[in-house]
Amino acid sequence: MEMHKNRNITHIDCFSGPGGICTGFHAAGIKTILAIEYIKSCVDTYKKNHPEVQVIHSDIRKVTDEQILHFIPTEGVDIVTSGMPCETFSTAGNTSRSFYDDRQFLFREGLRIAKLTNAKFILFENVPAITTKTVAKKNNNLIVNLIKKELVQAGYSNYIEIILDSSQFGVPQKRNRFFILATRIKNLKLSSPTPTTNIAVTVEDAIKDLPNVIPNSKKEAKKYLKKDSVYTKLLKNDKFWNREENKQLTYHMPMNHREYTIKRFSLLKQGESLKNLFDRYKGEELENLQKHKILPKKMFIKRNYRLKYNEPSPTVTSHCLDEFVHPKYNRALTVRECARLQSFPDSYDFCGGPYLIPHLNREIQDKYEQIGDAVPPLLAYAWGNEIIKMMEQIL
Repeated sequence: MEMHKNRNITHIDCFSGPGGICTGFHAAGIKTILAIEYIKSCVDTYKKNHPEVQVIHSDIRKVTDEQILHFIPTEGVDIVTSGMPCETFSTAGNTSRSFYDDRQFLFREGLRIAKLTNAKFILFENVPAITTKTVAKKNNNLIVNLIKKELVQAGYSNYIEIILDSSQFGVPQKRNRFFILATRIKNLKLSSPTPTTNIAVTVEDAIKDLPNVIPNSKKEAKKYLKKDSVYTKLLKNDKFWNREENKQLTYHMPMNHREYTIKRFSLLKQGESLKNLFDRYKGEELENLQKHKILPKKMFIKRNYRLKYNEPSPTVTSHCLDEFVHPKYNRALTVRECARLQSFPDSYDFCGGPYLIPHLNREIQDKYEQIGDAVPPLLAYAWGNEIIKMMEQIL
């Protein structure tokens, strides 16, 4: 992968999360000058890893034009990215498709800021399910059509839309994401990143140098195994990421598990989840496992999936702690293992509170949630390179 040195292309990071897009753009050579994020723990992580970026900690709807323009060069910026919260668009969960709130219109904030800062490009990112979500109950108008209509009204009539699979861009994860790239430059030929590999990076490729850690031991591993893949070397290559060098393994701390949870994990084969256990055990055998709490009373489809070594992982979500089991050991993944699946560099520091925070709190996220909700940096890197190529046509 070639590393670009162009530092002149400027970026505003809306709904920035812990900094997945900024990290990939930074590796490509794009300069993020401003980020806006509502969740305090994400702001802490962002500031720690990107101290050169001005971060506004606020509900984006309350951020004034004056607050933004204070940091913007007179000629404006080159690109605004806008990955508004996806919960209301996601198909994960039984009621989410009928769930409507004001968040599905937050795309307007990214568009407002693009217009305000005279941005040449705006890049929207979300889950593919956004393409079938309507603007309201009993209304056939799709959110994506509203986005495209308002893009045209704002002067961004030249746009493309595409779904990209992160595993085709070096990320060890089957993660599809929907993008709209729009520009106010009418005659510019827009393009999207082309896959960088036909050979998927596997879970084994991603974690092979990470030692095992023992549940309940409270013993964090701080030294790598002397095993590497092309991928592990890349995530430890801070020169590629344009980051300060850090050689020590971090955030490889085991979680605490109850004895019956570890027994449940021991029943799982690679590629199996809680659903498979409910299919396998019936009648008295199932009742006995439930009596001893080895199996819960209720079956959750996306729970306790034992990863396959020889494939990319399924989509890493904000619930990744509950959803994934290590492919070999009877434990959940560590923070660093989840970060590896998302393609965050090993020098990335996850801040802002303890490992776990109740999921109902919308104002703070634990480290697993931050990682799961982020854009994979290597996918952002591919977009950064593509933006640079398009910018070269107009500079």
